[in-house]
Amino acid sequence: MKETRIDRVGIEKAGAQLAAGGTAFGVIVAISFCHLLNDMMQSLLPAIYPGLKSELHLSFGQIGMVTLVYQITASILQPLIGLYADKRPTPMALPGGTLFSLAGLTVLSIAHSYGLVLVGAALLGVGSSVFHPESSRVARMAAGGRHGLAQSLFQVGGNAGQALGPLAAALVVVRWGQSSLAFFALLALLSGAVLWNVANWYRHHGLSRLQVGGAGALHIELPRGQAARGIAILLALIFSKYVYLASLTSYYTFYLIQRFDLSVQNAQIHLFAFLAAVAVGTVAGGPLGDRFGRKYVIWFSILGALPFTLALPYAGLFWSGPLTVIIGLILASAFPAIVVFAQELVPGKVGMISGLFFGFSFGMGGLGAAGLGWLADHSSIEMVFRVCAFLPAIGLLTAFLPNLGRERN
Repeated sequence: MKETRIDRVGIEKAGAQLAAGGTAFGVIVAISFCHLLNDMMQSLLPAIYPGLKSELHLSFGQIGMVTLVYQITASILQPLIGLYADKRPTPMALPGGTLFSLAGLTVLSIAHSYGLVLVGAALLGVGSSVFHPESSRVARMAAGGRHGLAQSLFQVGGNAGQALGPLAAALVVVRWGQSSLAFFALLALLSGAVLWNVANWYRHHGLSRLQVGGAGALHIELPRGQAARGIAILLALIFSKYVYLASLTSYYTFYLIQRFDLSVQNAQIHLFAFLAAVAVGTVAGGPLGDRFGRKYVIWFSILGALPFTLALPYAGLFWSGPLTVIIGLILASAFPAIVVFAQELVPGKVGMISGLFFGFSFGMGGLGAAGLGWLADHSSIEMVFRVCAFLPAIGLLTAFLPNLGRERN
């Protein structure tokens, strides 16, 4: 209760600052922290796959179906929820969404039938679908004009949660088993308490802030087809980014072990260095977009990784580590700039656009991991990285993005 009271005081102070037009860092930090908790809870699902497979005698196809159910609810629902929130803002959906995550982890902790596992995965995905578009709206409300910075700080919480998830699974879930997920369900209550205070700020300050910011922004009317083409290009860039990231997050340790005969522990250290670089790149991308223009950052963060991705499959062990760190830094800087650019292409649809891009990134990451796994099974793990090396070349499509003017570029 004491922590909740402190959170309320901090958020109310942030609300007072917003009245004067400043960036509400207290609110942004609060949703970034909840993003960390949310993505850490979501990443616990794969941790119980080995136990579920042996206990319930599941096939790999059935395990894949669990992932598919989660991905559908965690990705396809996001733009629909965001569109609804744009038309009928619902601040209390933020803490309410954590109840789905709470229910999902609780069901998974006691699931001893395949049907219950699917229900738990679906509930977990719904919790993520509610959280991301609404929280991204809050980041824009609290930005005070520094939209790229706000999106970066919000997104880095998710990156940290994804990195901490496997560590939490190794320390707790692997040791104590499936039932230990009930302990992590308590984190949903903590997140709900923080988001309750964020929702109060959202209702009393955020909505008016968003309206004032929209009215004062420079709006450039684009033909409908041109805006749609811009969104399609940005989604193509998200495809290239997240499929390539899936190759590293899912298969980089296998690549190091197979090619260089590294131990599992050393391979994990290399993966951690890459994930840390992704977190740093995410923080840097938004402010750079605010300072130099988002289109320039998108150019650099997709196409700029190409020389390094092309070199990685042919590099020795000594250079593989630095190359993946550079790739992580460059690629991760794209997402905040892409999301804000898309929000400015379609003014007034912050929730829908946020849900579309977060959902699409989740879906592409999941489908990319599955497709690359099939490729590795039918060729080799080295072939995965040789093929994926060309994905950043899709960054050439950035040349066809519309110009929004110097103020909004």
